[in-house]
Amino acid sequence: MNSQAASGHIWLIFFFFTSSAKGNLETPSFQPGILYQYRYSLEVQLDYVSRLSLQGSRMRAEALVQVHLLWRNLAGEQLLQIQIQDLKVHHDSKHEKSQNVTGDPSTEVVLGKEDTAELQLPVFLHWNNGKVEGIYGDGGGKPQTLNLKQGLISLLQYQPHSGTATEEDVSGSCQVTYVVSKDSVVKTKDLHSCIRPKFGFTSVNKIFGVLWQPTSKSFYSVQGSLIQSVLSEESHEVSPTLKSSIGTKIMSRQQLELVSSSMPGPAETPVQSLQEALAGILEKHQPISTISPHFKRTCMQCPSLKTYLRTLGNRRVKMDVSKVSTTWQFHRFIQMLRDAKKRDVLQLLRKAPEKMVTFFIDAAVAAQSTASLAALSEFLDFSNKGQVPLLEQFLYAAAFSPRPSKELLRLVLDKLNGKELDPAIWETGIIVIGTLAGKLCRMKLCGLQEVGLGMETVLRRLRDTKENSEIIIYLLSLQNALLPETIPTLLHYAEEGSAGVSGTAVSALQRFSSQHITGEVKKAMRRIFHQKNRNYEKTSRLAAAEILLDNEPLPMDLTNILLATRELEAEMSKFLLSKIQTSLHSHHHPARKAMKEILKDPQINNYNYLSKTGSSSSFSGPLAVTDDMLSTFSLELLFTESGGLLRKSVSGFMLRSHGHQLQAAQVSVEAQGLDSVLGESNTEGEEEQELMAGMSAIFFDVQLRPIVFFQGYTDLMAKVLLSSGEPTNVVKGNVLLMDHEQAIPLQSGLQSVVKLQGALGLDISANIDMNLWEQESRTSIKTRGGLAIDFTAEIDAPFFQASVKSQIEAEASINFDTAVRFSGNPVLMCLQLREEQLPYREIFTISESSLNQSITVRKGRRGIIAGRELSLHRANSEMCKILLTETKEQ
Repeated sequence: MNSQAASGHIWLIFFFFTSSAKGNLETPSFQPGILYQYRYSLEVQLDYVSRLSLQGSRMRAEALVQVHLLWRNLAGEQLLQIQIQDLKVHHDSKHEKSQNVTGDPSTEVVLGKEDTAELQLPVFLHWNNGKVEGIYGDGGGKPQTLNLKQGLISLLQYQPHSGTATEEDVSGSCQVTYVVSKDSVVKTKDLHSCIRPKFGFTSVNKIFGVLWQPTSKSFYSVQGSLIQSVLSEESHEVSPTLKSSIGTKIMSRQQLELVSSSMPGPAETPVQSLQEALAGILEKHQPISTISPHFKRTCMQCPSLKTYLRTLGNRRVKMDVSKVSTTWQFHRFIQMLRDAKKRDVLQLLRKAPEKMVTFFIDAAVAAQSTASLAALSEFLDFSNKGQVPLLEQFLYAAAFSPRPSKELLRLVLDKLNGKELDPAIWETGIIVIGTLAGKLCRMKLCGLQEVGLGMETVLRRLRDTKENSEIIIYLLSLQNALLPETIPTLLHYAEEGSAGVSGTAVSALQRFSSQHITGEVKKAMRRIFHQKNRNYEKTSRLAAAEILLDNEPLPMDLTNILLATRELEAEMSKFLLSKIQTSLHSHHHPARKAMKEILKDPQINNYNYLSKTGSSSSFSGPLAVTDDMLSTFSLELLFTESGGLLRKSVSGFMLRSHGHQLQAAQVSVEAQGLDSVLGESNTEGEEEQELMAGMSAIFFDVQLRPIVFFQGYTDLMAKVLLSSGEPTNVVKGNVLLMDHEQAIPLQSGLQSVVKLQGALGLDISANIDMNLWEQESRTSIKTRGGLAIDFTAEIDAPFFQASVKSQIEAEASINFDTAVRFSGNPVLMCLQLREEQLPYREIFTISESSLNQSITVRKGRRGIIAGRELSLHRANSEMCKILLTETKEQ
């Protein structure tokens, strides 16, 4: 342990032992005619949270600080002159032996003449009974230099009695708590409470944000009215919510110790007011903000779009969105487009090779600069049928935006207004309006004119239409918005709508959190499930039952649902019982405890209730569990009563982390009317359904436009006969998932900036193959993706810069296949969920630079997570053995 660290520990022990004697101290003050000299030291360390062989960056500074009184009044106000002298800066680095190091290995940082001169300029503190009332200077100097002086002055701010107060310093306007005892003060600052000018941004979904854990404590030793010493220690742990091991730890430590109070100093200024005193010292005294201003580091080596455009025509096009190399390109283009001018972005879109235009549209939407949105507005023509693929790419890129702006929503509204649109673009656009409005509301921007206009557009058109297909699209828009005020509208269509409309409305209500599933919602769900007013399609009834089971269920509802299984059709009953069994084995399910109590009743927990025959099932289980995340997979299968055909399957991946959750993916494949095609009769009392098969998907909490595989017998036969065997594209493109920038002003006056950018190249395709002659169907959903995450923390001083960077990349492939044979009884079905092997790489980089040196150290590690096939349940495994064995023999 070095002497400085030992000194700090001694002070900590001293303060803990003296904190038992509570009381008040004398009013803080300095005496006239005395030059006070303090030794000031500053230490800041930037490191990784996880233990790596790579050491972080550490900088130390020492200086002599002179303080003397210029003016005072009887109320306790004082004007102090504070001046820094003999500043020396060192950085501790053990990177010199690395082959990646360039520059002078010296640990002493050379200060430029301009920086030295600015640091030595005095500042003037208006001090009122220990509190900082104002800071003044001559108006010159770099912001970073002024910040250092503000950090020094913040050490002089304290109060001589215990209590909680709101104080303003470099951190902002913050809540601080004082504990005062004999000759000592302990000051704790709540950094989460600090209010300061807005800077940076973050993703709407907290799972794609960061965790920030700050602490700040200062220890004062006081003798009479004079500060003898101050020790201030501050730490910040910042990491991505989903993976804290790649986070950073920032530690800052300041110490001020009195070394002399006997030297004569300048005489006190004999004037009446503070302004007179300042006027006598400075010709033009400028107030300096107590709160440190934010500033951005200028990137001197970042590529520009203008430079890229010069070589655009010579570049070869070879781009696979599922490859991580493409995802890293996506990262770079976002940064280029954020700094580009409109004419350059427009030129990029117009001159790009055809295969790359969608890539540039994704990047321009993700950049969300004024220039990139203006260029998109001019480039995209919603009345041009030839641009339909590009328009759909733009709309989905907008929907997946991690932090949409009002300008983006305005652009979508303007493009959809008053035009003859392709039906697919119209449907997608309506769904995207709800998505953007909902995200802006979750960003606390619900009062924006654009949000009001978007929601009014959706609700007005919903009221005016009578077409079921249009109603469903508007309800999907409301589902993506997830605004509580739309719940009455959803309830109306859930109870009064046709079969498809009712099912869509109930599914939308399922997406709301428990706090919005009120008594009124539960009453409506009871009426639907128990069919109090009319008959409902079975998928609507089951969804209503799930809402009752999943949202703080009442014992009455649990009992009635269990009792109802005695009267329900076999497949519905089997599905519900399977759902209940799953909840009993899920530790986080809200119905688990209540269900256990209900099942203590032998009238309910018996063989006659719980051993229903049928093929339908509901399954949910964990895929991966870490300290930061729980990933679960769920699968629901509902079969028809007569033919034993698959009516609906829903597979989904859910992420839960630190109290937040995200529907990463959910794919629903639905078929109806197949019984009649195969010569089976409908269940008694069930209305004839139109022949149809389709798919609906949710990715990253965004409901996409449903895809219809076929609708009607004629369409089915045409697609069976003319099928090319090519899969249907569901999603293909690059998505910016994580977009976070945060400034962390340290009490020392140094500023740290944390940046997180995570992108995913996604290629999802689906294929359904119906063979009516062999009475077989096969469904295949293939998901491939390349993930790239870039996490950087920077610290800037006038004479020193340091940064630590963590980069993670991985390529994943997941296949979900379904094979069904309806020729036998019971129907055979095999579900296969396979994760291919997942290669990943982590890269860690530390950079330090000053006037006399530049150091960059990089280390990395690779790995492969073995592929696996998930066993879903025993019955499925047995069916797969039969079907796959027969397929091999054929």
